[in-house]
Amino acid sequence: MKQFNLITTCIVSTMMLLSIQTNAQLTTPEGSQRGQVMQRVGTTNITIDYGRPSVKDREIWGKLVPYGYNNLGFGTSTAAPWRAGANSNSTIAFTHDVKIEGKDIKAGTYGLHIALKEDGGATVIFSNNSTSWGSYFYDEKEDALRVDVKTKEAAHTEMLTFLFPKVEANSAVATLRWEKKEIPFKIEVDVKNVVMKDIKNDLRNSAGFTQSNWDSAANYAFNAGELDQALEWVDASISGSFFSKETFANLSLKSQILSKQGKTSEAMNFVDKAAKLGSTSQIFRLGTGLISSGQKDKALVILKDNVKNSKGAWPSNYGLAKAYSATGDYKNAIKAINTSLGNAPDRFKGRLNGDLEKLKKGQDIN
Repeated sequence: MKQFNLITTCIVSTMMLLSIQTNAQLTTPEGSQRGQVMQRVGTTNITIDYGRPSVKDREIWGKLVPYGYNNLGFGTSTAAPWRAGANSNSTIAFTHDVKIEGKDIKAGTYGLHIALKEDGGATVIFSNNSTSWGSYFYDEKEDALRVDVKTKEAAHTEMLTFLFPKVEANSAVATLRWEKKEIPFKIEVDVKNVVMKDIKNDLRNSAGFTQSNWDSAANYAFNAGELDQALEWVDASISGSFFSKETFANLSLKSQILSKQGKTSEAMNFVDKAAKLGSTSQIFRLGTGLISSGQKDKALVILKDNVKNSKGAWPSNYGLAKAYSATGDYKNAIKAINTSLGNAPDRFKGRLNGDLEKLKKGQDIN
């Protein structure tokens, strides 16, 4: 029995040793450092993870990086593009659906490969396989997307670098730079639809239990031109739920939405409701907003009441001066701005005096 236990112990020990030798891996630096760059467009994150080889006085294009598709002598691919980096797959990830060079691609992580052409063109390949080692196991059948781009001459870049040199509200240009060449491709995001979809989902979760989130959602939809959706969300903030209540913010926003929809009379009713709840500065902004939208007579009524209710605070008189100016009553505008100058902080007097000079010349200060 003792001999059996000894044999069993030896076998188990040997198996454990073999398991450790088989599975254990050391963490050591790679020959080409790993790099990562991320750019956000709207709420969409674009992340590129890649190996960063150096030039080291080598001939890169057409030599170290061969043109076209090649049999690399290892792996299963007989027509492999360049791995767009070094070591394991270069990858690119999108948190939402995007367009690349005008072509659709779904959210996800993709293997990133490039096939260089001798005429200065390049095919950028996005593979559904993002976990293989380099391009050795590349399979065209796994392509999610291919786009053709033009390469450009550039200043020398010793270590291969991905960057986003141009970023706009709805797009970014991703560029690979190495040696004296760069390979750019444009990524576009439908920011409005992405954000609207995310907001709708967020409001179905715990974020929907807070009134201010409905206000923020309605504001975004209003500014995005989605008026019907904005109205639905602001109405939820105003009434109908346990968190709902009338505030200056949601009532004034509803007035703006209705005004944009051409429902002027209804919009002015909500202006009146909002004005009863606003602070001096909020009503100043409400009044000047009415002036900007052409509702100068309504603005005059609102801003006159603001002077009374604020006991003559300087911003209220300045707002009244703007309302009088909008109606062409420069005499009363001068009177109101002089009253405002009497108790305005010094840091605002330069602006007020500048507007006063304009009024004296018969110029509108709006």
